[in-house]
Amino acid sequence: MLKVVLADDEPLARARLGRLLREAGCEVLAELPDGPSLLEWMKTAPKLDALFLDIHMPGASGLEIVAELKDPPPVVFVTAFSEHAVRAFETDAVDYILKPISAERLEKTLGKLRRHEVPRRSAAELKSLLSATRFPVRAGEGHVFLDIRRVTHFEVVDEEVWAWTLASGSPHRHPTDWTSLSEVEEAFPEAGLMRIQRHLLLRPEAVLGLKPLEGGRASVRVAEGMDLEVSRSSTPRLKEVLGL
Repeated sequence: MLKVVLADDEPLARARLGRLLREAGCEVLAELPDGPSLLEWMKTAPKLDALFLDIHMPGASGLEIVAELKDPPPVVFVTAFSEHAVRAFETDAVDYILKPISAERLEKTLGKLRRHEVPRRSAAELKSLLSATRFPVRAGEGHVFLDIRRVTHFEVVDEEVWAWTLASGSPHRHPTDWTSLSEVEEAFPEAGLMRIQRHLLLRPEAVLGLKPLEGGRASVRVAEGMDLEVSRSSTPRLKEVLGL
């Protein structure tokens, strides 16, 4: 549901636009009669998906309002005068609608707004999203990225963590920048990784089979020809996770 605000000094036009927006499924947070009242309302306004502005209004035109806002939401200009279209689009308006507005024309505008509302994410946000499933491994003089869902297990050797994956059915290991398995667990808290030995961190979804061993231990197969031994203390929990 798009959250919108509209400003128009013509009461009938304002009421009609508000009704059409609600009928189209929008949440109209305010219907304002002029530019100054809109600017005042915007001082404490919640996050908006769009402003619908008449260009000719007393006090401040729609174009002047957009110029005064430091970080305006997407703007749609509404007017009876087509000669203002060029200036409207110079302000990066999402759309420009001529009165009288039809429901069909408004729906096209709302479609543009819904496509426009995909947020621009900061570099930090994008890094966070990517690191939710991906991590870098060293390759030559640079790095490539692996998806955690490709990994069978992690192994630490001499304070260096290796990520094991399958390539054409065969196990292959990749050097990471981590120095401990604790760092891997902190990077992927939702991945369900399990310590099966002090030096091994298993992704249970990668297990192909489990074989009991003496002393309450077990062996899990993660690839053809690759079995990992599970400690006695970790075996009961792993069996539970695997439904055994």
